[in-house]
This record gives sequence, structure tokens and C-alpha cells, in this order.
Amino acid sequence: MAVSRRLVAVFAADVEGYSRLMGADEVGTLKGLTERRAILDRLIGDHRGRIANTAGDSVLAEFGSAVDAVQCAVEAQAALAEANSGLASDRRISFRIGIHIGDVMVRDGDLFGDGVNIAARLQALAQPSSVCVSGATYDQVKKILPLSFTDLGRQQVKNIEEPIRAYVVGRLVDTPSAAAFANASKSLPLPDKPSIAVLPFQNMSGDPEQEYFADGIAEDVLTTLSKIQALLVIARNSSFVFRGPARDIREIGRILGARYVLEGSVRKAGNRVRLAAQLIDSLNGAHVWADRFEGDLDDVFDLQDRITQDIAAALEVRLTIGEEARVWRKRSGSPLVYEHYIKGRTLQLNYAKHTHAQARLELEQALAINPNFTAALALLGLIVTDQAHFGWRRDETTSYEAGLEHAARAVTADPSNCWGYLAIGYTRLFQRQHDEALAAGEKAIALNPNCSDAYLIAGTFLSYAGDFRKSAEYQEQAQRLCPLSRNESMAGEARAKFHLGNPVAARDIASRVLIERPHWLTMQAILAASLWNLGSEDEARLTVKKMLADHPNLTASRWAQGLPYRYQTDLDAVVTPLRLAGMPE
Repeated sequence: MAVSRRLVAVFAADVEGYSRLMGADEVGTLKGLTERRAILDRLIGDHRGRIANTAGDSVLAEFGSAVDAVQCAVEAQAALAEANSGLASDRRISFRIGIHIGDVMVRDGDLFGDGVNIAARLQALAQPSSVCVSGATYDQVKKILPLSFTDLGRQQVKNIEEPIRAYVVGRLVDTPSAAAFANASKSLPLPDKPSIAVLPFQNMSGDPEQEYFADGIAEDVLTTLSKIQALLVIARNSSFVFRGPARDIREIGRILGARYVLEGSVRKAGNRVRLAAQLIDSLNGAHVWADRFEGDLDDVFDLQDRITQDIAAALEVRLTIGEEARVWRKRSGSPLVYEHYIKGRTLQLNYAKHTHAQARLELEQALAINPNFTAALALLGLIVTDQAHFGWRRDETTSYEAGLEHAARAVTADPSNCWGYLAIGYTRLFQRQHDEALAAGEKAIALNPNCSDAYLIAGTFLSYAGDFRKSAEYQEQAQRLCPLSRNESMAGEARAKFHLGNPVAARDIASRVLIERPHWLTMQAILAASLWNLGSEDEARLTVKKMLADHPNLTASRWAQGLPYRYQTDLDAVVTPLRLAGMPE
């Protein structure tokens, strides 16, 4: 039988704990596996892949493009997670997926060789419901796909002589897609004050593991600038999309609605750090300011402050006395905590039980180095609260108190910490203490008037407290500050417009969000309720039917229980149309 060779992206998927599942419920597991294979097979075909081998609980496929393979894997894990969402944890059928670009042998349609073996080993390295790719795959997709990549380092795996560089792939929640860029074809108007976007700094160290450090430097500069009322600063979720050396500053400024763009580079060698930064006018490409900074690793915060001070001076921004105290506040601790912190945040953005648990471990390691690192304390407060809210921890009351404690430590260590107050408000929201949540949200915005997440989260507090008009205004401001990553704030706006008695706007906004995130339960609910109120009852019933197909155990009472509305009338306004449209009690 003839054997041919070709270079392909090999996609290997396998069910975690298949023998255990079969032992517990053979009939149910086979039925569930058939349903999930239908999802997986469809997505492989949609992304131009070919299934080569199947054996029980495993799938082996080939793709002509690494981008297609990784996109397929990420979308598959999202769809499979939706299929599992209504099941008990011990009944969920979860796949691990590994992807490698390599040379394979093809015989009678089946794939063989080291390329296949490496993909299989990467699959074994992956956590359930996650995707693990090789360094070769990462190199092909890192500048193309808007995804997070957590570097696992070099891994020695069975029967492969050389260690394999491995990366865990994740969806950045609300990451801008090609559609988002298409929607940005019209220039955003420039505000009546200086506007600036900070791009991710280039890692010049020659070590991919220093990417986290470079990102941390750029993000800290961005965060410091965003505290200045006289500036409009674009959020990192939009500006960090433009990663890589080939960047058209004029186009970036046009898309983001930012007059000025800051770009830079970081070189770290031993205990020395060299930073280079330049501020560019996006209207004409002219350099407004440029400088180089060098110092010891322990001086990195001072170096960052020097950059932001020079930028403020270059833009002729005059700070108030209060802003000077807040912006140039001296910070203590080692910058080495950045790596753990940014890894933790990357994992947290995937919103899954196991990634939240991993993120918590990373943040705890950061705090072991610096117990007063406020960014890690605030994020840990949010994660612990989410673990309680999503039912990932049984001790709900104790978890909320722990989340509140972490957040309180953040604002005690740094009273100007915006995220500490957002974490306090987030916990208070789910404790149904709405006045405290509202106060924390307003405090966060006062401290950081350019933080899109502050407007997004404070707008959510307002919505559940019943102030829908102000909530809609805050969500619109969040979208202006983060124009390429708007799904979360658009979702908040859709809910606010629904409660303001504008079901047409709510329907249209929810429909746009669902184009990119078709299984988002909250948006499906707002869409169904809006359709019902508009008299489109058949469409509302179809939307509820889709919700139930994605979440077979969903009921109106269970859905209502997780919504922290202050007023029963507001909760009824959403839930009653869903009941009428066919959602079981």
C-alpha cells in the first residue's frame, strides 16, 4: 500500500477519564460521546480539517493551516463546555486537545510518524477542556489569532528524544475578532483632550519567557497614565491586540480613536533592565517624544514612573496635587511577581473551574513573593468571589468573606487602587449589599477615570441596583475606552436598554453580541425576553429552545437565583417572558 508524506497541522483529541465514565454509566456515556463527537466533527469540517483516525474516545485530524487547527480547537472546547454546563462534574465528557505542525506519513488515509506522536503527547499534557500546542504551532499563530498563550516551558515526553516547547491556549474573554476590526472601519472621533494608546512593549531579551515581564512593564505604564483625568487612555484589551513589530501607527490611532500611540521595548539581562519608549502622533506619524532608560531590576518602578512623567510633560498635561500623589505614589516590592500575576490573569480570563483554580495558585505564588502586591490581591478577590458565585466552591459564605478580605488588603496597601474597590463591590453585589457595591464602583471610577473595566463593572452594579439609565451611560463610556473589545459592555448596555423599556435596542445589541459569542446565556435570555415583549413570540420560543438545548437542566427559578437584582420587579421583568416563551419552572 502506497505511503506518502506531507507537512500538516496534526490535531489530537481524547476524552479525559473515559474508562471511569464508562464504568459509571455505559449507556449515558456512549450517548454523550456521540453528541460531542457530532459537535467536534462538524467544527473540524467547518475549519477545513480532515478526520484521519478515530478509536473510541479519540480523534486524530489534519489541517493544512495551523490557524485553522487552533481556531477549531478553541471553538470546539467552548462548544463542548456549553454541552457539559448542565451536568454534574463527575458526568461531564471533557476532551483534551493537542496540536503540532510536523511531517507525517499517510497510508490509506491514516496518519503516522513523529508529528502524530508529538500531537498525542501534547494532548496528554493538556488539562481537561483545554488546548495545548507545540512551539512550532505557537510561532505560526501567535501574531494572527487573538488568544492567550501560557508557556509551559520545555517538556520531556515519552518516546520523543528532544524536549517539546508547549503552550496552553485560551480564549481571551471578549477578545476582538475580525468582525470587530471590520466594524472599526470608520474612524472614532478624537476627544477634546489628549488621547493615548499604549501598545505591548517588544521583548528584546531573546527569551520568550520574558514576554510576561515586558507586558507587565507596558501595562503598568498604561495603568499609571489612566489615573490622569486630563487624558483619555485606551484600555489594554484593545491596545494590546496590536502585538508584533509590523504596526501601522496611523491605522492603530484611527481604529482606537487615539491621537497618540506609545510603543517601546524591554531588554532584561541579569539584574539590569533597559527600556526604550517613544510617543508618536498617529495623525502624521511624527515622534513627539522618545527616550531610553536603564537601571537595576529593583529600580524598574522608578523607570516606569520616569516614562509616565515625561509623557505627561510632553502632552502638556498639568496634574492636580491629588493626582500627583496618586500617580507618582512610590511602590514597593519586586517586579518578579509580574510573571505570576500576568499568568494568573491570563488563566482567569478563560472563566472555567480549572483555570480559575490555576489562576488562584499563580496569584498566591505572586503574593508569597510580595504579600502587598495590590494587583494580585484585587484579582484574587475577584477570583474567589467568582468561584463562590459559579458554584465552584461549596463554602459560598466563607468564600465571599475571603474575597472581601483580599480586596480590603489591596486598598489598605494602596488606597488609590481602583481594582481593589471593584473587587470589594463585586463581592458586595453577590452578597446583595447593593449600596456598598455602588459606592465601591464610584470610588473606582474616581480613582481611575480611564479604566474601561471600572465603567463596565460599576455599570453592572447600577443595573442590578435598578439605575438602568446611568448603567447604560457607563457601558457606553466603557466601549469608548475599549473600542475593540466591547462584548461585555454591550451586554450590559443590552440589559439596561431592556429594563428602560427599549426592547428593540436590547434585541439588536444582544443579536450583535451573539454573532461572536453564540452560546452566551445572558444574551440569549435578554434576546428572548426582548423578542417576547415585541410580540415576536415564535422567535422568542426558538431562542429559549436553543438555550435549553445548550443547557438541558436550565430552569427559570435556577436562572433567577443567580441574578443579584435589588428589586423583585426588575427580576420578574426578565424572567416572566422566559417562562412564557417555554422555559420550565
